[in-house]
Amino acid sequence: MLEKIAIFIIFLGPLVFFHELGHFVFARLFGVRVEVFSIGFGPKIFKFKKGFTEYAISIIPLGGYVKMFGDDPLSKNSIPEEDRKHSFTFKSKWARFWIVFGGPLANFILAYVIFFALFMSGEKIPEIKLGVIQENAELYQMGFRSGDILYKVNNKEIYNPSDIVLEGNNSLKTISIKRNGQTLQLPVSMSGEIFFQAVLKHPPLLRKPVVINEKGKAFVASLKGDKTEWKTSFAEMDLFENHTKLYLHPLLGELDVNIEPRVDSNKIETIKLVNESSQKLPILKALTTNGFRPIDLLVKKVNENSPAEKAGIKANDIILSLDNIDIFSFEDLRKALQNIEQKTVSIKILSDGVIKSISLTPEVKEMSGKKVKLIGVYSSGIYQELNLVNTGSKGIVNSTLLSFTRTWDTITKTIEGFFKLILGKVSIKSIGGPLAIGKVASDSFHMSLSYFFQLMALISVNLGVINLFPIPVLDGGHIMFIFFEIINRGPVSRRKMEIAQQVGLSFLLMLMVGAIFNDFSRFF
Repeated sequence: MLEKIAIFIIFLGPLVFFHELGHFVFARLFGVRVEVFSIGFGPKIFKFKKGFTEYAISIIPLGGYVKMFGDDPLSKNSIPEEDRKHSFTFKSKWARFWIVFGGPLANFILAYVIFFALFMSGEKIPEIKLGVIQENAELYQMGFRSGDILYKVNNKEIYNPSDIVLEGNNSLKTISIKRNGQTLQLPVSMSGEIFFQAVLKHPPLLRKPVVINEKGKAFVASLKGDKTEWKTSFAEMDLFENHTKLYLHPLLGELDVNIEPRVDSNKIETIKLVNESSQKLPILKALTTNGFRPIDLLVKKVNENSPAEKAGIKANDIILSLDNIDIFSFEDLRKALQNIEQKTVSIKILSDGVIKSISLTPEVKEMSGKKVKLIGVYSSGIYQELNLVNTGSKGIVNSTLLSFTRTWDTITKTIEGFFKLILGKVSIKSIGGPLAIGKVASDSFHMSLSYFFQLMALISVNLGVINLFPIPVLDGGHIMFIFFEIINRGPVSRRKMEIAQQVGLSFLLMLMVGAIFNDFSRFF
């Protein structure tokens, strides 16, 4: 937990610092006296004063503020005549615009600098890989297959999932993929968001090729007799049409998911992948027919007082079927449970070498607004880790141009995303608060520093765009009042400003409460 908090502060700190620095720099350029420059809100845990400015770090690291002399337009008349030249309120509209706009501008500049550094040094980013795609799935009908790697959308390289969601004017024409060492381009005709929703139905949970027999002995499956294929999943193996045999290499010692396993190549077992009519069999069906099961069907743990424990299921049992339908993966079990209408289900297991049929009533819980059936078992599944790709340096000239393009694209795509949210095309449940930001920051940090900084640039742009919303108490609200002054040829009345600030603050609080509620719904 302490590590995650530290990563969150490292992630958010620079975004807040540069935003407030933007306000500070423009305020000093136009001669406005800055009284407080604080990173964080609430009680100050560290502070010092230099000149007229107190610099501080406060205890709540969810933002920051720059307190400028005379920044309250409702109290402008109380400022002494000789001090008005240092007051924010008495500066010209042009000066106040740049002081206010300086914060979001600094966020956009920070994003540009990060993108430039990443282009110059070369990025290390995770592949966007598809999981298991069944033949009746929408993506399968479009030509996509299990294990496909998405790397271009409309002939533009993909750097993160948002490049798919917000590409162009709501229209995808082509997706370029990598499959078994080959490059293919598939035609697509739908919006980026709809396509991405289809992608989300196939998360990259591709199983390592590990199986167990009826005695619990583990083997590593391979299409080659002389070596294992540790990075090829069962679903990807099925794409190779010219193989008629599957080789099972007995596992030696403990299994480490990140290391090529040690196997006994002298005791290989062979399974035919064709039937008597020379028809190709799906690998999982061939394994099941010969008494082998994927290791994810091995029960790793059972929750106390769960339906599974009450029915007698225990660790190291192997799940064989649900209501007399063969189960080929733990994901099959999870999906089948949701589709069964009756309250009681029949599960067949292999326990201590004996096949047993047991009945149980799944527990129903509400998760993310949906009712989910659970029996209380954990899988021993071993899944492929995400592969990281090095892009290489783009050079100074290309990095300069590409950084501008990516920054501008990120700004426009972020604005498009917010418009979709306002118009109801994107669910309000997609908004994330501090917990969601903390999670993606921690996950990206452990994945690669390139991805960490890429997300930092993305959030920096989001922070800049959000602050430009025409909502009183945000930077965009202040800019809106400046334009009202130009239209009215004078300041907005005190009463109108108070009402606008109250409405703006209420809206902002509702947005924050909604984001935090979404966080708790996701993680608790």
